[in-house]
Amino acid sequence: MVRCPKCATEIDVDEDEVEEGEILACPECETEMEVVQIHPVKVNAISDDEDEEEEDEESDDGDEFDEDEVEEEEDKDKEDI
Repeated sequence: MVRCPKCATEIDVDEDEVEEGEILACPECETEMEVVQIHPVKVNAISDDEDEEEEDEESDDGDEFDEDEVEEEEDKDKEDI
């Protein structure tokens, strides 16, 4: 038996049926947890912040541009003339 690190719900986990590194989900709050030890079973919550940071890094790769910014710059250039 383990407790969800986020909401403390008891989760019935059989040590013989899980492996280290396995991902479990809390049935109450849907927090994802990684099994870090199996005798006894211990879990760590998987942070959503890491996923969000990875997504932010992918969108900040510099290949994308904002069309509105380009239009604003063109308008400024016209005003200067």
